[in-house]
Amino acid sequence: MRDSTFKVTDDLLASQSTRLANYILDLIVQYALMFGLVIAIAFISSLFDSYWFTDWIDSWTGFDEYLIGIVMILVYYFICEALFARTVAKVLTKTIVVRSDGTRPESMAILKRTFSRLIPFNHFSFLASPSRGWHDSLSKTYVVRKAELDQRMELHYAMEEIGQSTT
Repeated sequence: MRDSTFKVTDDLLASQSTRLANYILDLIVQYALMFGLVIAIAFISSLFDSYWFTDWIDSWTGFDEYLIGIVMILVYYFICEALFARTVAKVLTKTIVVRSDGTRPESMAILKRTFSRLIPFNHFSFLASPSRGWHDSLSKTYVVRKAELDQRMELHYAMEEIGQSTT
């Protein structure tokens, strides 16, 4: 009996330019979220005449900003990809994170994927061919074009169903 499980192929992978767009768009979203959060907390602090938050931000060093950035990366990517298998950028570029069989990754794979993003120069690792970054390889995930994945999986399982009904 042959294995009829769907497999993601290289031709379904998001292109290098799409991956770069995802990176840049997600970076913009992260900066916007951080800016909005800081503004909201500063506004709430001013309502209560408590300026400890703005004083604290003014005292940040470059290292503090770096740590806050790491926390932002971890929270943003983990929440988005664990809940939706997509970030804001992936929605805009019509891509999605999947396992090799085309299904949604488990939370542990997303956690591994998220922490792998902290590897130095990971941002450039998707420039190889096929377009898979280290955070993809280490977590055994793929970023694919969603519409084509859906179409290919539907066709695959329809053909499998036809094969089963004729025997």
